Amino acid sequence: MENMFKDKQYPYYTLNNYYQDKYGEKVYKIAIDGGFTCPNRDGSLDYRGCIFCSTSGSGDYASKKASSIKGRVLEAKTSITKRNKAHKFIVYFQSYTNTYASVSLLEELYTAAIVDDQIVGLSIATRPDCLSPEIIELLTNLQKKIDIYIELGLQTILKASADFIRRAYPLATYDQAINLLKQAGIPIVTHLILGLPGESKSMIMESIDYVAATQTHGIKLQLLHILKNTDLYTYYQKTPFVLPDMDTYIDWIISSIQRLPPDMVVHRITGDGPKNLLIEPKWSLNKRLVLGSFAKAMKKSKAYQSQNYKSSKEITYG
Repeated sequence: MENMFKDKQYPYYTLNNYYQDKYGEKVYKIAIDGGFTCPNRDGSLDYRGCIFCSTSGSGDYASKKASSIKGRVLEAKTSITKRNKAHKFIVYFQSYTNTYASVSLLEELYTAAIVDDQIVGLSIATRPDCLSPEIIELLTNLQKKIDIYIELGLQTILKASADFIRRAYPLATYDQAINLLKQAGIPIVTHLILGLPGESKSMIMESIDYVAATQTHGIKLQLLHILKNTDLYTYYQKTPFVLPDMDTYIDWIISSIQRLPPDMVVHRITGDGPKNLLIEPKWSLNKRLVLGSFAKAMKKSKAYQSQNYKSSKEITYG
């Protein structure tokens, strides 16, 4: 396959590349807590949440200071603008399951986030089993006014791993959700976690290939973090398991990127664990070192996105 990325500093389609192509400049994300819960926490499916979720939710960096959605967005927007002279923003509904409410309440919250014309999009993190036809209709109507991105927490395609993390929905539910969202023309960003206990590199690549074959808009690659106040931390204390060192993780993400289609946007290649909560891996706190080492390794290996991409017809599992 032709190397589309040979003239780029980073030979893969980054989120910043995408924003430049679509919006003509850098776009800043405003992460907010919309006050949602989750069917995996309110008793509908479970009370414990996913095994890696902290008691404060999945969005530990999300803004919660102001009392209203509009206030939170304006507060964050002002702060970012002062630091970066920003002009365009995407509001990221991050904490818990951000389509888990009535359609009328969702419409009210989403609309409140669009405080002015500098808000060019909404990115909504949710579960595939929380996307009813009525909610997809709402998102379709909103997309006529503003760009909508749906972020789905798949994490892994392997049933044993999905059961371990208490995801509480089957892979078929993800498939159904992406088909409905694609029919509605709504871009999807799939989240995967690299480093789940018991998953080898080849097993991780099964999840990568599966998501690549769906040809969704984007992908987020997340290093498994062990945080305080999580059931994963309790499990790790009782049953320690091997976490990847930095070089191993860099090898994983390079191999992952090589297997993605050329137009899939790589929204993230690692994650930020809150310093006050992170137990392991400690090396991930030095994000500059991680990203710099990754860039050097990509260049040295002459790796690029789509280098080893397989179409859905070429993929076998098990």
